[in-house]
Amino acid sequence: MKQYIIDAFTHVPGEGNPAAVCILDRWPADESMQALARKNNLSETAFLVREGEFWHLRWFTPETEEVLCGHATLASAYVILNYVEPERTEVLFTGRSGVLRVTRKENLYEMDFPAYAPREIPVTDAMAEAFGIRPKKALLTLDLTCIFEKEDEIRQMVPDQSLLASLPGRGQNVTAPGRDYDCVSRSFFPKDGIPEDPVCGSAHCQILPYWADVLGRSELTAFQASARGGVLYGKCSENGRILLAGEAVPERIEEIDLM
Repeated sequence: MKQYIIDAFTHVPGEGNPAAVCILDRWPADESMQALARKNNLSETAFLVREGEFWHLRWFTPETEEVLCGHATLASAYVILNYVEPERTEVLFTGRSGVLRVTRKENLYEMDFPAYAPREIPVTDAMAEAFGIRPKKALLTLDLTCIFEKEDEIRQMVPDQSLLASLPGRGQNVTAPGRDYDCVSRSFFPKDGIPEDPVCGSAHCQILPYWADVLGRSELTAFQASARGGVLYGKCSENGRILLAGEAVPERIEEIDLM
C-alpha cells in the first residue's frame, strides 16, 4: 500500500504539519490502523475508503482515534485531488464530524468545517502553572483555549506537559494578537501523545471564531508559531461553519504493509 506524507498549511517541504494519508479498498481492523499511526508517530495518520460519492475519512493520533483533524483532512484532499482524481477540484469526506467539503482554489485547499463558539470559563491557578504565565481569558469548547496579551508570550512559552494533561479539553491552545498576522497560536495535545501539534486546523475552528468576534471581521489570517510553523486562512460564517484554507506540499511517498 502507498502511504503519502503530506506537509499541510505550508508550501515548503519540512515545514507545516506532516500527516500520513493511506488510501484503502476496505477497512482493516481498528487495531491495525492504530498500530500504524503509532509507528508513524505523526500527530495524525488518515485512512480513507471510497463510499459512493464520498470518501470516508478517519483520523488516528499515536494514541487514539480523533473526532476532527484539519491538517490531515487538508493532506487527504491534496492526495485525492492530485494523485487519485486529479481531474476534480472538489472532494467530499464523511466521518465522525459529518460531511466535510474541500475545494481546491489555485494553490489553496479550502475546507468547510464546523465552527465552535467559545464559552468563557474562569482562569485557574492550574492554568497559570501549566503554561508558566497566567492567561487573561480561558475558553472551553472542544479544547481549552487560553488568551494571552502578546505574541512573544506565545512564542517563548515552555509549558509543563504533565500539568497540561490535567487541564480540561481534548487539547490546550494558546493564542494572542499577532504582529504580522491577525493572531498567533500554539496547540498542545499531551492526552493524545502529542506534546505539540505543529499546525492544528481543528484548533482554529475554535480560535478564529473568537478573534473574528474580537476584531469585528469575518476573514482572518493566523500563524501557528510552532518550530515548523504554518499559515491558516479563515472565513467565519453566521451558520456555525468556518472555511479554513491552507497550502500543502508532498514530503514523500512510501510503500508500506498494513496487517
